[in-house]
Amino acid sequence: MNSNKRQPQIFVAPNGARKSKQDHPSLPMTIDEIVTTAKTCFEAGATGLHAHVRDEKGKHILDAGLYGELIGEMELKVPAMGVQITTEAVGIYNPAEQRELVRAIRPKMVSVSMAEMFEDDDLAAVSRFYYWAKEENIEIQHIVYSAEEFLLLSRKMLLGTIPARQKSVLFVLGRYEKNQQSNPAMLQPFLDVLKSLRQGDEWRFMVCAFGRGETDCLVAAAKAKGDCRVGFENNFLHRDGVIARDNADRVLALKQALEE
Repeated sequence: MNSNKRQPQIFVAPNGARKSKQDHPSLPMTIDEIVTTAKTCFEAGATGLHAHVRDEKGKHILDAGLYGELIGEMELKVPAMGVQITTEAVGIYNPAEQRELVRAIRPKMVSVSMAEMFEDDDLAAVSRFYYWAKEENIEIQHIVYSAEEFLLLSRKMLLGTIPARQKSVLFVLGRYEKNQQSNPAMLQPFLDVLKSLRQGDEWRFMVCAFGRGETDCLVAAAKAKGDCRVGFENNFLHRDGVIARDNADRVLALKQALEE
C-alpha cells in the first residue's frame, strides 16, 4: 500500500433502527453488545461508531438516558473511537423530539436527516437548532438521499437557514432503488453537485451504500477523497456475495479493499 495514500475515516453502523438478530445473529441490540461490537470493529480499523440504541423490546428509540449510557461505556472501553448518535425518526419521532434529544445529550457528533428536520413547520426553531449546535461545537452530519437534496442543503446554507460552517454530509447511495442495491455510479451525481458549489472543497462527505455493492461504493468514495460508513445497518454482504460473520468482518473486508 502507498503510505502517502489518503486514509479515509471508517465509521461502522452496526445495527440501525429496523434490523434484529432474526436478520443476523451477530447484530448488536443491547448497550453491552454495541460496545463489544464497536471494540472489535475499532481493532479491525474503524475510527468511529454510528450509534443507534434500542429499548428493552429491541425497538428503535431516541432516549437520552440510553445514549448517555452508551457514550459513557464507549469512553471507558473504546476511548479512541468517536461516537456519532442518530436522530432518525423511523416514522415515530417528530422534529421537535429529535432536536430535544440532541439538546439533552450534547454529543460530539450527530447525524441529522435534512428531510426529516425540515418536516417541521416551525422553520425558526429548526434554524435555531442548527445554530445552537454550531455554538456547542456539535458536529452535525447532514444525511441526504439524492443530489437534488444535497443541492437544496447547500442553498439553505447560502440563505443562512443552516450555518455555512456545518459542511459535513452523508451521501446515501441507492436508498430508493429496488431491493436497495447500490453501485459506484450512484456517487457521481453527488460529486457533480459538490464540484459545482462555491467553496466545494470545504465540504467533508461520507458515503453509505446497500447490498454487495457496498464495498465498491465505499472504495469509490475514498478515491474521491470521501469517508466511508460500513456495517450491518445497511448491508450484511461482502462484495462476493458471502454473508459477513459480523460487523468487524465487514470493516476488515473494506480495509483490505481500500489497500488494493
